[in-house]
Amino acid sequence: MHCPYCKHCDTKVLDSRVADDGTSIRRRRVCQSCEKRFTTVEQMQLTVLKRSGTSEPFNRDKAVSGVRKACKGRPVDEDALARLGQEVEHQLRLAGSPEIAAHEVGLAILTPLRKLDEVAYLRFASVYRGFESADDFENEISLLRAERQLQPTTG
Repeated sequence: MHCPYCKHCDTKVLDSRVADDGTSIRRRRVCQSCEKRFTTVEQMQLTVLKRSGTSEPFNRDKAVSGVRKACKGRPVDEDALARLGQEVEHQLRLAGSPEIAAHEVGLAILTPLRKLDEVAYLRFASVYRGFESADDFENEISLLRAERQLQPTTG
């Protein structure tokens, strides 16, 4: 770790603490040369394993971009999409694995998207799950209706 003040490459860790959510580590450091103190935050790098066998770093914006297409013309604002992206990344980090199959990213998107907008959910699910007929849509709509009936009504 290089000192952000003098660029010396030898620093000493004074204190390490795991963040409350368990996804990062905060370290308090001191430079061995200039003796200035600074804090670093280490976070696990999520990697997406694609179907082709290649891997790339998880990109929340890329996940949200696919959802944005499904939400086109729907009453879903950018803040809601940002929260969905954050929720998806949080769920993937909670899984505890640094490498996630691309399929798992899609699955992590489906549940919060269903809560956000059912029409956008159907659009996304139809592409993600490869719907091939109107029957596939009907089956998914039946599941949504059954799920809604099981939920307690508020009011």
